[in-house]
Amino acid sequence: MRKKIIAGNWKMNYSVNDAEDFVISIKDTINTDKVDVVICPNYVSLDRIEKVLYGSNIHLGAQNVYYEPKGAYTGETSVDMLYAVNVKYCIVGHSERRQLFKETDEEVNKKVHILLEKGIKPIICVGETKEERDLNKMFDKVETQIKCALENVSLDDAMNNIVIAYEPIWAIGTGVTATSNQAEEMCKFIRTVIAKLYSNKVSDNIRIQYGGSVNPKNISELMSMENIDGVLVGGASLKNDFVAIVNYD
Repeated sequence: MRKKIIAGNWKMNYSVNDAEDFVISIKDTINTDKVDVVICPNYVSLDRIEKVLYGSNIHLGAQNVYYEPKGAYTGETSVDMLYAVNVKYCIVGHSERRQLFKETDEEVNKKVHILLEKGIKPIICVGETKEERDLNKMFDKVETQIKCALENVSLDDAMNNIVIAYEPIWAIGTGVTATSNQAEEMCKFIRTVIAKLYSNKVSDNIRIQYGGSVNPKNISELMSMENIDGVLVGGASLKNDFVAIVNYD
């Protein structure tokens, strides 16, 4: 049985003090019995939030990583830096990274590998634009992203350490949510891609999230879908809605 996973992506929000205050205010109200919960603050808040989360069942996540171990890469953060503050999960390939910062499929793959080498679980984001969906190219786009991201990733890592997050670009931060059937259709398709790349056993074990304007009103229906194992939450993770999402009925 796949355990559900709900992750909050704070993006470029909250000062260190505000981040600390918010996590203190919600951490004891979050029920982690039926879901793994991950909070992904900005880089400057990671160390402080790790201390706040210490002793709890809430995992610390990062929003990105660089694929080189160290060096003259101004503004980047290495996997060792994340490991040192007890980061357990890391988002890679988010559409904002791909679109705004021109991150390529090859770079996503490099980031996946360096995270796995350090024992940090990648949350690999995939998804299509509105234009690609309108042209019925969404399955080709997502399949290509998955195949590239998982190139040379072992069967064991794919089954036990990878999370896939399906985020239709047209639904991120727009207030428009894919219908539960649309989300389920794509997550089921992703599972078939994994089965072709590895095996049915890996496909049955890998966790697939949906992300895109998730809120307390749509969480229960999304989580009731057979192939949706959790959600990647954006704006709603910055407020008490996140508690309602995690503690969904």
